[in-house]
Amino acid sequence: MSAKEYRTSASAKGGLLIVKDVPNIAFGDRVLIKDHRDHKRNGQVIRTTDNEVLIQIYEGTEDLDLENTWVRFLDEPLEISLSPELLGRVFNGIGEPKDDRPPITSNIRRNVNSSALNPAARTYPREFIQTGISTIDGLNSLVRGQKLPIFSASGLPHNRLAAQIVRQAKLVDEESSFSIVFAAMGVSYADARFFQEEFASSGVLGNVVMYINQADDPPVERLALPRVALTAAEYLAFDLDRHVLVVMTDMTNYAEALREVATAKGDVPSRKGYPGYLYSDLAEIYERSGRIKDRHGSITLVPVVSMPSDDITHPIPDLTGYITEGQIVLSRELNNQGIYPPVHISPSLSRLMKDGIGKDDTREDHPRVANQLYAMYAKAQETRNLASIIGADELSERDRRYLKFADEFDQKFVGQHEDEDRSIIETLNLSWELLSLFPKSALTRVSETDLAKYHHSSKK
Repeated sequence: MSAKEYRTSASAKGGLLIVKDVPNIAFGDRVLIKDHRDHKRNGQVIRTTDNEVLIQIYEGTEDLDLENTWVRFLDEPLEISLSPELLGRVFNGIGEPKDDRPPITSNIRRNVNSSALNPAARTYPREFIQTGISTIDGLNSLVRGQKLPIFSASGLPHNRLAAQIVRQAKLVDEESSFSIVFAAMGVSYADARFFQEEFASSGVLGNVVMYINQADDPPVERLALPRVALTAAEYLAFDLDRHVLVVMTDMTNYAEALREVATAKGDVPSRKGYPGYLYSDLAEIYERSGRIKDRHGSITLVPVVSMPSDDITHPIPDLTGYITEGQIVLSRELNNQGIYPPVHISPSLSRLMKDGIGKDDTREDHPRVANQLYAMYAKAQETRNLASIIGADELSERDRRYLKFADEFDQKFVGQHEDEDRSIIETLNLSWELLSLFPKSALTRVSETDLAKYHHSSKK
């Protein structure tokens, strides 16, 4: 640690501080700032030139008196202490306690700016994760080591859905539950309290480590938070051999902070004002999840991405879709009908679902049932559109059956209570209850064996 302190601050704006005439400073070094009131702030070097150093200050630059600001460069990157005592704790965006308890003391300290997992060391994500939510488990199954984002919009219950996934996620064939790393960026005070109270009341808080940056906290702290959270997740997964589920909300708030800091730095803007490196920055975060060969532990990532103006082609969800392995899309129309969770089946997708379901993972009929449900729901949506034009009374008997299927699918399969934890067997049985509205001859994507065993007409 350098013993020198500099009082050559030239300007401060938007959480960024420029310091002149500082030699031999490395990118990423930690910085300690002492203001005129003797209060300390933390920072990190994000750009160096021959003449000046640019520092992002996590606590912000508000009320800094530049002439009486002392800056010390610590010759080390941002690190956090790691131990099993992380679980049950609440921290801010740079890993400082936020729960009125002492800091973590440990000999293990890690740089939060770790790189993505080495592709050569990765092993393919497999093993079905049961979330207890039929629309995910039955049609968009999550597997261990996957990256599956939730695409939402303003006013939709993505926080409630994220909390339900945290409470209910488990591997079917293992007794141990997931360790949860929960990262919240730019959330309101009410949302932060909701998550803490939800986890405490459900009894899972002792298995959760929370990193929270509230809406009135400095935006630059949001840039460190996902990296701090993933460093904790890597320790739990690959040092302690735990299965770790990382839930991040909201990556749009992270990207907004990135745009704000990039603009203050003078970076050249790209689509909608976001920096051109938004894709690589998001990939750097998302690709730290997964599984490693010969390791028991794993990191499964569920980031929440709110879509500005409900636009799924907005740069943030658009780029997220390229990096991750599918998406769960929430529907404003279903939400307006009072259906929870309002998962929009048609655009939702899990690209790794096929590798985590079937005879040895869920049940032998699962892949075929999922295909059949998608096919029937697509046809039912066409029938709904037709009914809106010519009226339901003009529909044929066959079309009315599709209309009934669509209504019951939305109410019974998509809709469920927040505290309703359905097993995959319950979800598949419910699927057959809906498919049995149709005669066997109409179900062309399931096998004869499936029909004989599960179609309700076979049980009469």
